Amino acid sequence: MTDLGGDQQVQEEVLEGLAEAVNHRKWFSSMAFPYLGDDPIEVGSGFGDYALEWAPRVRRFTCTEAEPTRLRELAERMAVEAPNVEVRQLLLPTDEIGHHTGLVTYNVLEHIEDHVGALRSMSGLLQPGSAIVVVVPAFMIAMSKVDIATGHVRRYTKKTMRAAMLEAGLEIEVLKYANILGFFGYFVSAKLLGQAPKPGPVVRIYDKFVLPVTRAWESVFGAPFGQSVICVARTPKK
Repeated sequence: MTDLGGDQQVQEEVLEGLAEAVNHRKWFSSMAFPYLGDDPIEVGSGFGDYALEWAPRVRRFTCTEAEPTRLRELAERMAVEAPNVEVRQLLLPTDEIGHHTGLVTYNVLEHIEDHVGALRSMSGLLQPGSAIVVVVPAFMIAMSKVDIATGHVRRYTKKTMRAAMLEAGLEIEVLKYANILGFFGYFVSAKLLGQAPKPGPVVRIYDKFVLPVTRAWESVFGAPFGQSVICVARTPKK
């Protein structure tokens, strides 16, 4: 994938903070379970926390990263913790053709200027009719110095995500918002206070006590808005 840009240290702190959000990770990883198949690929694996949720459920899993240091650390971790995971570098856009059974990419597309080109490249890595599961941050009103520092070039709405998917030639199956309370928490901490999510008690308390309530509520009533846009789209059937 393309270089995500932004401040590398801030990116690392955000990833470390998210690593502590165990309930958040389990919730969002579960959204992809029905779409993986037995040989999926992840674009932008970071530290591999999501991959470790998905890998036990499939025959073979492929992690990808662009940043060389993170790629090396990812490979070392997976060699110990998940022997069915292949780790390799992937740069987007690419003309590479693959036959994976599903693709997941969480909090990556917002870093890429040519996001339509990136989606087309992702489609080329898949078998016809396979699913691409995308998670991106929602609403430009929440765009903050933290976003800019981590290399974000945009945030999404369902409308803008739909437009990108359709332009890329993909068929949308699921399109929704998620994590209502997370939106307010991020808006206050990042937009108003300029503080990036970091490891520590605030993240752990939110994840342990607030996140499960949000998940339960949204499982029944859905979310009219949220911290994230979730999209599942299918590649063309040939």
